[in-house]
Amino acid sequence: MSDELEVGPIDFLVIEWPGRQPNGEAAPLLLDLVERGLIRILDLTFITKSEDGTVAGIELSEIGEAAGELRVFEGASSGLLSDEDAAEAAAALDPGTTAAVLVYENTWAAPLATALRNSGAQLVAGGRIPVNAFLAALDAAEEAEAAISSS
Repeated sequence: MSDELEVGPIDFLVIEWPGRQPNGEAAPLLLDLVERGLIRILDLTFITKSEDGTVAGIELSEIGEAAGELRVFEGASSGLLSDEDAAEAAAALDPGTTAAVLVYENTWAAPLATALRNSGAQLVAGGRIPVNAFLAALDAAEEAEAAISSS
């Protein structure tokens, strides 16, 4: 791979809905991220897990109108997402659910990531802080501030 190729960090998400119930609310927001050049969709696949635990891939057309705007990503496949990855994602699903498995590049970070690689830097740790943990920390800080103010 050329050192000149700008590639941002690659992330994946497994998003679960009860039954086949995505309502389409997130589709325009995802499309907006792509159109603004913030992310690039590398893989998008849908799977379903029946009540008896049987797992199957499903097409966007099987999800219904809720998938509407996502149809532009139909067939998106970079080869990063293997059958084993899909099976691992399915194992995390509750029975009776449908999930989207999304692999995307954070294109907004590509210039920084490339500069870091070119300088010899390497990522040695990373992670995500769950939104609920962040909100709880904000609440705790606010309560501590209120306690100090009332003292």
